[in-house]
Amino acid sequence: MLDFLNESLKGRCLFAIPKKGRLYEKCLQLLAGADIQFTRSHRLDVCLVRNHNMALVFLPAADIPRFVGEGNVHFGITGQDMVAEADVNGLVSEVLPLEFGKCKLQVQVPERGPIASVQDLVGKKVVTSFEVLAGRYFAELDEKAGKARGSTKIEYIGGSVEAACALGLADGIVDLVESGETMRAAGLHAIETVLVSQAVLIRSNKPANEHDPLIERITSRIAGVVAAGKYVLCNYNIPRKVVAEATRVTPGRRAATVSPLDDPEWVAVSSMVLKAEVADVMDKLQAVGASDILVIGLTNCRV
Repeated sequence: MLDFLNESLKGRCLFAIPKKGRLYEKCLQLLAGADIQFTRSHRLDVCLVRNHNMALVFLPAADIPRFVGEGNVHFGITGQDMVAEADVNGLVSEVLPLEFGKCKLQVQVPERGPIASVQDLVGKKVVTSFEVLAGRYFAELDEKAGKARGSTKIEYIGGSVEAACALGLADGIVDLVESGETMRAAGLHAIETVLVSQAVLIRSNKPANEHDPLIERITSRIAGVVAAGKYVLCNYNIPRKVVAEATRVTPGRRAATVSPLDDPEWVAVSSMVLKAEVADVMDKLQAVGASDILVIGLTNCRV
């Protein structure tokens, strides 16, 4: 089976996807929206795409920047935190922010403890699974405090980082925060943000190769899915005399589409509106005289 798969991968563009965790389910939705058709066997982390000359490679999110940077796979999806931790500057490019997997890498300390700022942690012990980023961050603090680089001891722990302070293993931690519930449950609070992160599409900076057209096509499709998740299409009818006022409410990404109706005193307007603002937009349109206001969800687009 493996020999057959290795033979099948020859000449295919390789696309790395997180194999589990906080990004995995969102990536599956993104692939479906971009019409990337595949069937993944439970026993294999590689599968062939049926409608493109491409294969998906399911990898730990932390490994994807290195695989892309070294050219083992051509492009992939991972978190900006993973790209920064992998220290692959110059080897990969962040092509497209994906608007999910948003989190913060923060310095956290016991809420009822004596440490009030990151300066108070200088010379003490910090544990983290982000050894590179934490080491770089505290090395700068060491220097600013007039101490030798490395005075603040950074120790790597692969999981359950939030328990380190309670167990007496550390004075503070550096860990990812999404909702903050885990941090609060462990009696911690954030005193500084090291990095703000979200999922990104990355590609190798290796010289141009035969797969570039396919990578660009898939990137365009994914960008369409991301945009569709942010926008809805708002259609409404409005008296012609107040159309200028209405289109200030719905200017569209470039311009609103205005179409005549059988009634010469009225026009129809169609415009993309940010999903997060649609309720306020509908209120404002109604206030200026719009009627038949319809909001249509998008599954994909090109903008």
